[in-house]
Amino acid sequence: MKMPATIKDIAKIARVTPTTVSLALNNQPRVSEKTRRRILKIARDLKYHPNYIAKSLISRRSHAIGLIINNIADPFYPEIAKGIEEKADELGYSVILCNTNSSTDQEKKHIQMLRARGVDGIIFSTVLIDDPNIKPLVEDKFPFTLVNRTIYDPLLSSRIDYVVLDNFSGGYQVIDHLYRLGHDRIGIVTGELRASTAAERMEGAKKAMLDRRIPYDPDLIVECDFTRAAAYHAAKKLLALKPPPTAIFAKDDNMALGVRETILNSGMHIPEDVALVGFDDIDVAALSGIDLTTVSQKKYEMGTLGVKILIDKIEKESSPMVNKIILQQELIVRKSCGFRLKGYCR
Repeated sequence: MKMPATIKDIAKIARVTPTTVSLALNNQPRVSEKTRRRILKIARDLKYHPNYIAKSLISRRSHAIGLIINNIADPFYPEIAKGIEEKADELGYSVILCNTNSSTDQEKKHIQMLRARGVDGIIFSTVLIDDPNIKPLVEDKFPFTLVNRTIYDPLLSSRIDYVVLDNFSGGYQVIDHLYRLGHDRIGIVTGELRASTAAERMEGAKKAMLDRRIPYDPDLIVECDFTRAAAYHAAKKLLALKPPPTAIFAKDDNMALGVRETILNSGMHIPEDVALVGFDDIDVAALSGIDLTTVSQKKYEMGTLGVKILIDKIEKESSPMVNKIILQQELIVRKSCGFRLKGYCR
């Protein structure tokens, strides 16, 4: 059986030192571009594959990170995961994906498993505003980054890196948009309010109602899980009200699809009878026949920024810098809100 190629084999053919080969393979400086290209070509010809076990013994790193998400079946998460995986691969790291199904107990188990496997850090998109699993990581100075969501504990939040959207402004923008279309009775299907995304979108929506003098009616707000099925039943409660809302804001697009199904199954039309707005701008939102008005989340960018921050943190262990990035939202206007039928009326 032929032995796999080693760095020494490449160095011998290239007539350079093993150190030079290592620098070239890891895209490090101090190697000319001409030499780097020659070394990479030889490595490809020899079908060289890095020995990650040996590499981890030398660097005391596994060059692996964990990614903990709520629900891989939710179409919001794949694009975040894609951004994380592609950027991590570019930076020389592999990714272990874990799914919590919105359970903090499951999140805790995944943290324990990932640390036992020796990952260098973890990216979370699952945390709740009072998440009990984050404090031990901060106390242990274990590298991690939050994407999409954050926590509210003032003693911890100042020490935590995160990449999130301006969810408050997003919630405000949706309600203001619906108000300008003529709606004063707006139903809201919100996800679990222990998630910063839902809480901040709700606060933004409330502020817009206050500014536009829209009466606040708690019956028009239904809290449920971030699932299509839960949103379907939440929308049934809203449509049973007398009078029902003329517009519904679902706190994410997956939930909006559940709301859409309820409206259509009730024999009503979108947007003629009920206007509908989501949040996230998942791929299916733009499909003909769905045409969902929504708020863009910049999911891929959120993922790439999150993994870059984490790997910088891993490789610069003594750096005291804490990164807090808030991306700007964008309202994507399609047919479901009714703007294309009549435009703004106020």
